[in-house]
Amino acid sequence: MTVRANRSFAFEVSPERIWAFIADPEKRAGAISVVETWEREGDDTVWHIKLPIPLVDRTIAVRTRDVERVENERVRFTGRSSVMSVQGTHEIDVVDGRTRLSNQFVVDGKFPGVERFFKRNLDDELDNLESALRRDIAT
Repeated sequence: MTVRANRSFAFEVSPERIWAFIADPEKRAGAISVVETWEREGDDTVWHIKLPIPLVDRTIAVRTRDVERVENERVRFTGRSSVMSVQGTHEIDVVDGRTRLSNQFVVDGKFPGVERFFKRNLDDELDNLESALRRDIAT
């Protein structure tokens, strides 16, 4: 099963300010609650995730990479691991004088329980992303 989530957030800041956060793979990783640590390896960011599901008693390395970047407009990334693949898109546009960030995530589980976990928690992870971005803007 594939799990999908879409959400948009609006901000009273410039598109460039949103881009400064969303174009940084490490800031995106830091916003996800199941990412315990991350590291840069060339063009990749490796997320070490811990999923609270049976039969998975270790962190899982998810190798992510930005596959499309249009400055101040869009970043799209993919991630792969032994238990799941993930695709994410963040698009920035201006609507009625406010900057909107539209987010789409798709998770394909390859291991029992992965889809069920993300079906229950993907909306919360988008809440985490929005909260992290709003904290970043406030600094």
